[in-house]
Amino acid sequence: MPNFNVALLQLLPMPTQDENLAKGLAGCRLARQMGADLALFPEMWNIGYALTADRDATEQSAIKLTSDFITQFENLALELDMAIGVTFLEKHSPSPRNSLVVIDRFGKIVLHYAKVHTCVFNSTESQLTAGADFYAADLDTHNGQVKIGAMICYDREFPESARILMLKGAEVILVPNACPMEINRLAQLRARAFENMTGVATTNYPDGQPDCNGHSSAFDGIAYQPGASCSRDTLIVEAGEAEGIFLASFPMDELRDYRRCEVHGNAYRRPDRYHLLVSQEKAEPFIRDGSPLHPDR
Repeated sequence: MPNFNVALLQLLPMPTQDENLAKGLAGCRLARQMGADLALFPEMWNIGYALTADRDATEQSAIKLTSDFITQFENLALELDMAIGVTFLEKHSPSPRNSLVVIDRFGKIVLHYAKVHTCVFNSTESQLTAGADFYAADLDTHNGQVKIGAMICYDREFPESARILMLKGAEVILVPNACPMEINRLAQLRARAFENMTGVATTNYPDGQPDCNGHSSAFDGIAYQPGASCSRDTLIVEAGEAEGIFLASFPMDELRDYRRCEVHGNAYRRPDRYHLLVSQEKAEPFIRDGSPLHPDR
């Protein structure tokens, strides 16, 4: 299969949802012109991650899966013959969710994911309902199917998120984001790709969005190549801080060959030794005596 091209829409949000819709639709059109198979937005695009601690305001900002905002992206995906990963504050009971839908090139939703690891330590995301599970789905492209999965921002900081997606067959993990992407967070994404032999594509907001700095990135997860004497850099692309659209091209045939022969991922796991990971007993190796130094994730 030729490469799977993901456009990272590192766009600055607008003051209103209608303006974000218009800018998002235009961004998708540009992504298609660049040769994208899928366009991916940063976290909670419909409101530009403009959450507040005001619960009433949060409820009013939330939209349904059947809203015109989502429908217009479904129509555009069909028109452009391109998949779109659009993020939004989803109306939900008992409280809204931080969600992503991936719409295939036929205009149909093939993946619907709500952020599992919500930032319960801050006053904004603590009011949201956490997602229930991680999902992988087959995405049809012009050149064949790709198994995609998704996690959102703070999910990245839990190795279990990507590990579950790998176990469910994900080949490329999509990661909408809204926080400063500095060396340690970029290292997390690199590690998730390496240890699971998956591609990882992350879209962040550019500089100018509060507490964001761009550096959208993609890693192909292929650390070794036949005949090479040492490991290779798995980085495909890392954007700068400015607004823009950046294309990440994943070599799917090479990735699949690598997954069939290398020792990472699910090759030599010992799940019979991992009981503590799924135990309901609370392990408390750290003493938490205050607020985190950097509460935004």
